[in-house]
Amino acid sequence: MDKIYVLDSGGQYAHLIANRIRRLKVFSEIRPNDIDPKEISDAKGIILSGGPQSVYEDGAPQVDKRIFGLGVPVLGICYGHHLIAHNLGGKVDECEVKEYGLTEIYGEILDSKILEGLNRKEIVWMSHGTEVTKLPHNFKTYYRTKNCYNAVIADPQKRIYGVQFHPEVTHTKCGVKILDNFLKICGVRRDWVISHFIDEEREKIIEQTKDKKVFLLTSGGVDSTVTFLVLSEILGLDRVYGLFVDTGLMRKDEEREVEKNMQDLGFTNFHIAYKGKEFLKALEGVFEPEEKRKIIGRLFLDIQKEYSDKLNLNPKEWVIGQGTIYPDTIESGGSKHASKIKTHHNRVSEIEDLIKKGVIIEPIKDLYKDEVREVGISLGLKKELVWRHPFPGPGLGVRILCSKEPDTLHNASEIEGGIKSDLGIENTVLNIKSVGVQGDARTYRHPVALFFEDTPSWDNLEELSTEITNNFYDINRVLLCLSHPVKPKKIRVYNKYLTHDRVEVLQEIDYIVMKNIKAAGLIRDIWQFPVVLLPIGLDNKESVVLRPVCSMEAMTANFYKIDWKLLDKIKNEIMDTGKISMLFFDLTNKPPSTIEWE
Repeated sequence: MDKIYVLDSGGQYAHLIANRIRRLKVFSEIRPNDIDPKEISDAKGIILSGGPQSVYEDGAPQVDKRIFGLGVPVLGICYGHHLIAHNLGGKVDECEVKEYGLTEIYGEILDSKILEGLNRKEIVWMSHGTEVTKLPHNFKTYYRTKNCYNAVIADPQKRIYGVQFHPEVTHTKCGVKILDNFLKICGVRRDWVISHFIDEEREKIIEQTKDKKVFLLTSGGVDSTVTFLVLSEILGLDRVYGLFVDTGLMRKDEEREVEKNMQDLGFTNFHIAYKGKEFLKALEGVFEPEEKRKIIGRLFLDIQKEYSDKLNLNPKEWVIGQGTIYPDTIESGGSKHASKIKTHHNRVSEIEDLIKKGVIIEPIKDLYKDEVREVGISLGLKKELVWRHPFPGPGLGVRILCSKEPDTLHNASEIEGGIKSDLGIENTVLNIKSVGVQGDARTYRHPVALFFEDTPSWDNLEELSTEITNNFYDINRVLLCLSHPVKPKKIRVYNKYLTHDRVEVLQEIDYIVMKNIKAAGLIRDIWQFPVVLLPIGLDNKESVVLRPVCSMEAMTANFYKIDWKLLDKIKNEIMDTGKISMLFFDLTNKPPSTIEWE
């Protein structure tokens, strides 16, 4: 079988590159960036992934220069683009203007085979703070942006190509064409299909479990449900025990819906543990987002052990199953050089220790959400379940922000004064922080809120949002205030942690949102719709952020440009509850922000 190797330098999208190559029906395999070229001598082509570091940093990922002498085509993406220049005599420097999100590139010359079918101008997805400033010998520049001259470079004779942007993400419209052109240059056969993955996983599951049974924590979402189906089909219902833990941090009536879905699927080995009080008690007085995630992850394991003991499950006869998918792994820093964006509840240290011991089984850990859905459809899962909106394992625990005191940004007034626009806006930097991803690395920075008397178009708002996050290092989210057209004099930050009352408030508002988008038939169009409770506001009432996004695999996302009439209806219903003081809409794409706020 022909192979394309992706050499992973810790980029958030390394597996996404491999995913895209597989979708073009070519087998791809991820290997470490510093692999000995002899081990990949059977390569038909090599792709160098992005990464969170600069090539000049101490300990930054490097490649063996001999890969450029294997005589096969090489494509460098973002950090991989820098590695090409750095190793072959070029130069890489810090950008004067960092680029994140949608960016226009301009064609200089388009006579390279890798650019066949592209236009003089294309929109691509950037996420970088360094750039190639000097080309290696025999390289030419093919595309540039207004801030980055060497956006696409190539040595056509040696078939070595570098692109500053990310062709693997769906937001780069010409990205699939570039990858397809690269595969044509490599001369590979197109004979890879998803059924090959399922067959291989079947063999792995049988090998790993041998005669053991599997204890699976299931959330009722598509990931854990597909995992439940795969394991049950391969091992038999009597060898898989499914446990749904009601954390008290679920959506309104979530546990009833999950129970019905599991019964409809015929899972007689499914049980519910009601543990809301235990979770809220464990999270009492906890403010830091990562600590919340870790506590929730550990408590899941404690509950699993409690039920294992109740059922007298012999640990020598059982392994633990998880519906982990690849974004969970990579965002938790799961590959060699990856930056930790956030710790997923299924990647706390205790879980990592169990993985090393070989007692964790994760059948879909190398898949993305779109691939999981494809597997679910092939196994006969109902469309309602396949397209159920993703919901984080920690539930509303990571959609309810906590605060001990205001987190004031020292240069907030400078940023507020520096945001210029012809759209007639007021703005303020909020004294809270949320997690983001910029240049393949985690950021924990402030949002800025915009106030308009006459709201501009979504396109104008998106352009302004990208401009703000590109130009102000300390900002990783841009919000539109829906409830107040004029900036209030003082937005307060409240001392808040997770409580039952706060959970109930968010459940009610989340229910209003989900009810309206279901009625509007937008469940497929909107990939996920987090509703976030912020410990800030007016008159002792908190605020809410609406965060609808469209995506395919969660590694990148655009905010969803919802119909204004529908948004106005949602706004009025939320404000009529009298439970909150301000309502915001998140205008930020991923990157520079993540889909969730914590």
